[in-house]
Amino acid sequence: MSVPFLSLREQTATLRAELLESIGTVLDTQGFANGPAVAAFEKELAAYLGVREVVALNTGTSALHAALLCADVGPGDDVVTVAHTWISTVWAVSYVGARPVFVDVDPSTSGMDPALLERALTPRTRAIVPVHLYGHPVDLDPILDLARRRNIAVIEDNAQALGALYRGRRAGTLGTVNATSFYPGKNLGACGEGGALLTDDAGMAARARRLRDHAQEGRHNHVELGFNWRMDGIQGAVLSVKLKRLEQWNARRRAIAARYLAGLGEAPGLTLPQRHAWAEPIWHLFAVFHERRDELRAALERRGVQTGVHYPRPVHLQPAYAHLDLRAGALPVTEKLARTQLSLPMYPELTDAQADEVIEATRDACEELSGQRRAG
Repeated sequence: MSVPFLSLREQTATLRAELLESIGTVLDTQGFANGPAVAAFEKELAAYLGVREVVALNTGTSALHAALLCADVGPGDDVVTVAHTWISTVWAVSYVGARPVFVDVDPSTSGMDPALLERALTPRTRAIVPVHLYGHPVDLDPILDLARRRNIAVIEDNAQALGALYRGRRAGTLGTVNATSFYPGKNLGACGEGGALLTDDAGMAARARRLRDHAQEGRHNHVELGFNWRMDGIQGAVLSVKLKRLEQWNARRRAIAARYLAGLGEAPGLTLPQRHAWAEPIWHLFAVFHERRDELRAALERRGVQTGVHYPRPVHLQPAYAHLDLRAGALPVTEKLARTQLSLPMYPELTDAQADEVIEATRDACEELSGQRRAG
């Protein structure tokens, strides 16, 4: 591939010396599980986001699990979320013994459609989990307003939108308690796994800190069912180094997205992501949509452009959730996005020349598929 879908090679090479120095400090202090490097990163991230509490954890999935527990969600409860997401969002609901209830998505954001939310609520609804997919925030105000009126917790799944703005505030800081991920390919990615719980509620943060360390309240005093969710000290050190560059990297993603939007507007059959005045996305993924997605993807591969698909089978149609007895057609917008979505290359080190190659290849492939240009 002349243009890979994602490459971390250039970023790692640029930061190598600083990363090794920071990792070396962890080796010297032996703060391998939680430890000083993790505590420092928690404070730095809290300051960046403008949130009172950050609790670093071993994965984003654990962060979602912890957020639901801290919101006192459990067996017999319903959690309203979306099926157009990575399955971790829904795993966390199942881990606490609650039932996922799906609402369809807004095609302009690929996230929860607030207009459909109220009818999805049940007397057992304990939490709402909107997902800021592809780095674009969901329209949160109507969700938050409804949740306040019904006394329901809102838990933002912010795994793909760290640094994005919703009406001037950072996504992942407006809900009751929220979660994010530092999987290596994220905008702020660790050199391994990582996640964090985000909240302004000191009591929830204290509970999450207990839960991540076997629910200890004082040494060898375990006050509830706990977990081994500690973040590696090395990942805390790595993330502190990378956090300093996050705004710069997100700005570069915005520049690439602007280039794509300008260059692909006339590509036949291609639907581009929409922008909203109330959101400043950070373009974790640049998602486009085409009715002949698989053919378009193959045509781009032939032209040297690697792509991704996020996500081809919605959660409600996954075998693991067959017990919910939801059939094809239950969530029509979700299912259409799953069938047509394609992610173009997007990472800060992508050059203008590479972006232009993606644009040229995509336009050419779309023209070929539409019959405006003959193959070959």
